[in-house]
Amino acid sequence: MDVLVLIGRILFVLLFLNSAVGHLTKARAMSGYAASKGVPAPAAAVVLSGLLLLAGSVSVLLGIWADLGALLLALFLFPTALLMHRFWQEEDPMAKQGDMIHFFKDVSLGGAALMLIAFFSYAGHDLGLTLTGPLFRIG
Repeated sequence: MDVLVLIGRILFVLLFLNSAVGHLTKARAMSGYAASKGVPAPAAAVVLSGLLLLAGSVSVLLGIWADLGALLLALFLFPTALLMHRFWQEEDPMAKQGDMIHFFKDVSLGGAALMLIAFFSYAGHDLGLTLTGPLFRIG
């Protein structure tokens, strides 16, 4: 089971690591997009969200307080869905469909992150192939 969880952790964070790199290396372009969506302080928001993604991803990947890492990813995903992918406001059918897909992707991944918080917290030190146990205790 430990190896399956490790493989799952690696696969789960690939998207977030890639996104973190994009946020931190293409912050200027992404800031313009965030500004077009009405995000307050878009330049700071892009860099801070990139750091949040990076910290959460590395935490889950390496198993260093993986429950906290999953929480950080959830804290990125839910606001991002609401701020960046407001499909209900789009009039163009293609843009609406794209935003709807991204909205539900973020919400679904946020749900998975919430399950990981519970999983890592509950499994605690019994879960192998991690560098630390959980930060939180649930159950």
